[in-house]
Amino acid sequence: MPQENVEIARRAYEAWHRGDVDAAYEDFAPDLELDLSRAVGTDRGVYSLNQMRRLAEEFWEAWETVQVGAEYIDAGDHVVISFTNRLRGRDGIEVQARGTWLGTIRDGLIVRICLYQEVQEALEAAGPRE
Repeated sequence: MPQENVEIARRAYEAWHRGDVDAAYEDFAPDLELDLSRAVGTDRGVYSLNQMRRLAEEFWEAWETVQVGAEYIDAGDHVVISFTNRLRGRDGIEVQARGTWLGTIRDGLIVRICLYQEVQEALEAAGPRE
């Protein structure tokens, strides 16, 4: 099951970064929670699935190009995704963003996504592997 969880997370993450938000949503539970309370930007907070869609629209409107690099770590019912995003805004400004997502998967759907700044923080939050 854990490898299946990694594939679910990979499929959703890659769809999201292709701009195919609808495909990503196929792997999200209807009551998904997006926890950005550790974010350093203006989107700090905790969001529902519907609110997450609004964030996605704003994200894609802001960037001309998005390049993503990600590493996936099996953590049982969780998947840790260490990422580096290279982004170019519509005004030509380029930025690089690094962080870590911790996705929680139940019954084949992602039920929670939480942002961490460091991989070790996310692994600790995932708890011991069974």
